[in-house]
Parts: sequence; structure tokens; C-alpha cells
Amino acid sequence: MERAHEVDYQIFGDDIQFVEIGLDYGETIVAEPGAMMYMDSNIEMDTVFGDGSDKDKGKGFKGLLATAGKKVLTGENLFTSTFTNRGTVKKTIAFAAPYPGKIIPVELMEYGGQLICQRDSYLCSAKGIQISIAFQKKIGAGFFGGEGFIMQKLLGDGLAFLHAGGTIIKKELSAGETLKLDTGCLVAFTQGVEYDVQFVGNVKSAIFGGEGLFLATLKGPGTVWLQSLPFSRMADRIFSASKKAGGGSSKGEGSLLGNIGIGNIFGED
Repeated sequence: MERAHEVDYQIFGDDIQFVEIGLDYGETIVAEPGAMMYMDSNIEMDTVFGDGSDKDKGKGFKGLLATAGKKVLTGENLFTSTFTNRGTVKKTIAFAAPYPGKIIPVELMEYGGQLICQRDSYLCSAKGIQISIAFQKKIGAGFFGGEGFIMQKLLGDGLAFLHAGGTIIKKELSAGETLKLDTGCLVAFTQGVEYDVQFVGNVKSAIFGGEGLFLATLKGPGTVWLQSLPFSRMADRIFSASKKAGGGSSKGEGSLLGNIGIGNIFGED
């Protein structure tokens, strides 16, 4: 496999971050469509089918159709955006996080050239990184995994950038060490880590405790990245709050204005 392009980067911000990447002449960065924030002149943007690694070249129509089918299963875009420096000096391009959280730079060679991650966590990567799907073969994960059933597999020897919500923690699991967590809090893990989803064993706690009936189980050895605020959880809270606030009342819940509605401020009847 052709080596991935070597790129420089710097991450800016705290809770809502963006990554600025430096490209030498001819270097290319691949990203999810819509992730680009800004770029210098002489950077050429293109839209390509697949993951931009050129692994689909020579497959023919049937091969491309199979690749498209896999991407549809994972909810991925069929196309990715590529950005190549056509200038004679180094140029920069930036990609923004889609929601509050952290950007995680991962050098795949440090983890055996492979990483399994949640399908919505990928932000961008150096050209040459392959992106495929990873089905979890365990019965529990297959039927009850939710976010964790179909995941992305990143393959290569270069930099990839992931994004996750809230605070990020990286844990090193020793051989046989087990970690249980909410399925949505899992961001990524390295090869060698066993992943499954298991029943919590206490129906009362599951129903009334708000944690659900099933938890993800990770068994080492390997490295695991976790997020404190999955986007699905944040979206659920926003949706619940909007339903409570949408009952037709002008009361500003949690507002300094209290019972004073916007119409009252402007003297409307």
C-alpha cells in the first residue's frame, strides 16, 4: 500500500475546535464534505468517489457499486473532498469540528496501522488512509449495539483526525482488562480490543436508572478513546427541552425575564 502523505497540523480552540493543516507542494488532505473552514490560495479542491485513497481504481462498475452499497449501510457520504497544494510553498487549510467537543489526532502507525471508530467521528485524514466498514460480529453487538453495530475502519500509516463530544479520555487496557460503558460514549479502539454489548443484569436499574438495558464491553489489550457527551445524547436533551418549552406559554424557562414574554417587552397585547 502506498504511504500516506505526511502533513503538519495545529489544533486551535477549547470546546469548539478546528485543526489547521500545513501542506507542502503536491500533498493532499481528504475530508468529509462540508468540514472545510478556510484555505489558502493555490489549494485545489476536488470531489471524488470513495475515500480519496485511490483504492477503488481499477475495480470496474460492479466494484464501485459494492463500495457504494457499503457506504450507504454505514450512513457515509458516497463522495469525499480532497484538497491539494498546487503552489510552490507550504499552504494551510483548516477543518472545523461539527459540534462542541475535541479533535483527536491519531498517527495510525503508532497503533499497528488500524483503528476502529464510530462512523460519525471521522473528520479528515492524510491522503492514503483507507476508510472501510467494520461489522461487529458478536451477537450482542449486532442486535443491541445501537451506535456500535456498524463502525468505520481506518487503515494506513499516516495521520487521521477524529472528532468527539465533550471531554475525551484515552485509556490503555491491559490483557484481559474489561471496561463497561454506554455504547454512545465509545469513540474508537485499536486492533486487539474485543468489543461486545451485554445485558446489564438488573432490569430495575436499567428501566428506572436511565442507563438502558445494554452496555458496551471492551476487553484488552489495546487503546480506547471515550467521549463524555455523545452527539445523540446532546440532541436528545435539546429535543426534550424544546418540547417542554413549546407548550404555547410565553414563560422563559430558566430566563432572567421569568414570566415576562417577548411580546410583553414590546408592549404587545
